[in-house]
Amino acid sequence: MRPPIIPLSDLEILPIVYTVTIPERYRDMMGHMNIRWYMELFDEAGMPLFDLIGLTAEHYTANMAGGFDLEHHVHYLNEVHIGDTVEVRGRLLARSAKRLHYMLFMINTTRGKLASTFECVNSYADLRERRTAPYPPEIAARIDVLLSAHQKLPWVAPVCGSMGA
Repeated sequence: MRPPIIPLSDLEILPIVYTVTIPERYRDMMGHMNIRWYMELFDEAGMPLFDLIGLTAEHYTANMAGGFDLEHHVHYLNEVHIGDTVEVRGRLLARSAKRLHYMLFMINTTRGKLASTFECVNSYADLRERRTAPYPPEIAARIDVLLSAHQKLPWVAPVCGSMGA
């Protein structure tokens, strides 16, 4: 099911976590960006989003921690062409003691269209045990600050309906 249309003006309040101009090597036989590159771009955007809440590379290294993606849902809404510039913006949706539910919005700034949405449930992980673990209190507090701001947005996130923290 196609998600409701979100005006780009509604997305402007969300932090830009990644920007890239699409290189020639992303071209597929239909002349646009191949589907596999969407996941790469969303993956690249994940770390800057996590940096905002203190889940930095330094935090992970110092704490023998990491993250595991548990679920993804992607909507492909409008084509992205070679040479187009896209930005990815992030929105936190919910969290539990161990999991974070969030969305990324890929905006084709060259064409002025929402190109794709990515919904994810990610879990904090203790890499010594290779198991999910609760967020440290200082990280949970940072998540809660950004989550509270995002929950006050005047529009409903276009979630798939089968995922949650």
